[in-house]
Parts: sequence; C-alpha cells; structure tokens
Amino acid sequence: MRKFILVLTTVPEETKGLEMARQLVEERLAACVTITGACQSVYWWEGKITQDSECLLFIKTRASLYSRLEKRIKELHAYQVPEIIALPIHRGSSGYLRWVEAETQP
Repeated sequence: MRKFILVLTTVPEETKGLEMARQLVEERLAACVTITGACQSVYWWEGKITQDSECLLFIKTRASLYSRLEKRIKELHAYQVPEIIALPIHRGSSGYLRWVEAETQP
C-alpha cells in the first residue's frame, strides 16, 4: 500500500465543505482539504436520474488514516450515502509529502 492518499468526497454546498474541511484538519485526519467551487453531478438515486450542484473536496492524508477518515466523513456528512473515494498518491514532491506526514496523526 502507498503511504499517502487523496480522498474525494462531494458536499451539497461550500459552507458544508468548509465546515467538514476544518474539522478533518483540526482532528489531524487530513493535512489539507481543497474545496472546489460549485460543479454539477448527474447520478442515479432511488430509481431516477438526479442532477445537483455540489462542491468537491480533495483530502490529502496518510493511507493509514483512511478507515478513521472514512468513519469521520460519514459522521459529518449530510448525505445518506456519501461519495468517498481514495486514490493512491504514487508520486509527489518530497517536501510536500513530508509536510502531509508531519501534519497528520501517525
């Protein structure tokens, strides 16, 4: 397993994203959370196609924190079934990755 991951989740509005980001960083489950402006998502939900405006969160953290991070996202999230996707970080600048390591829980 890779040492660092990028976790993606969507939220219904920027204020909820900022609230969640602050919580995850304060708890040292993430070194940094980047929040996009509004984007559009089209998806199946309860048997019909739905379209919503959402914000996307890019959460940078250690792979070893994934289980705790996923649990915390679910606790903080407004959605019944939140999108939570983890991607391995294969490469990155050594200085940045050292910083991610230093700013998250061991």
